[in-house]
Amino acid sequence: MCANYRPVERGMLEAKFQVPAPDSDFASDLYPERMGPLIRAPREHDTWGQRTCAVGMFGLVPHWAKDMKIARNTYNARTETVAEKPSFRNAWKRGQFAIIPADSIFEPRYLTVDGGLDFGDEHAKQEHRIERWEIKSADGSPLAIAAIWEYKHDGPNGMPLLSYSMLTINADEHPVMSQFHAPIDEKRMVVMLQSEQYDDWLNCTPKDAPDFFRPYPAESLAVRPAPKGPRTRRT
Repeated sequence: MCANYRPVERGMLEAKFQVPAPDSDFASDLYPERMGPLIRAPREHDTWGQRTCAVGMFGLVPHWAKDMKIARNTYNARTETVAEKPSFRNAWKRGQFAIIPADSIFEPRYLTVDGGLDFGDEHAKQEHRIERWEIKSADGSPLAIAAIWEYKHDGPNGMPLLSYSMLTINADEHPVMSQFHAPIDEKRMVVMLQSEQYDDWLNCTPKDAPDFFRPYPAESLAVRPAPKGPRTRRT
């Protein structure tokens, strides 16, 4: 599941998502606990088609959490269990849906030492080379990742904190996203939205939200190696 992504540049927020860039700065390379842009419907008025953009922490921090480090484990929320998990269920029940505007996401791809892609044998122990790959929109447009958000009044240093988590679905049969993560692990992918779905998603109810949980078309994605340095692991 996605633990690293690159947000869109500030100018793209207005051009592609029709929201002004937030006043606060955000990181250019996002990992859990870093701050990134998040698009929401305005809660005060809930006017259809209006959107706002704020900066929040990647990794949802529930209101009851004492330690912000929980974000290291809550950056992805499984759609199958999001309504039940203590960390996510309040945001889900309240319909706190959002869009993460991303230029690209990054996932690990496991190759056997001879360079072949290994889809996994749970009984085989092999050494793998782990490569970082970048996933982008094939036409160069931003990715819009479906998310849930939470607001904590007493965040770091007693200041309020907005935080968020990407929603994920199974990708075992997806032609592109099934290539990533450890060989014997279930394959997952983030929920990505088409531009015509933005306002419907931001204003939908928990009952209707599953209508958006569909695999993004493989032909609409482009992937390439984006190494940060070689790693090996025995699996």
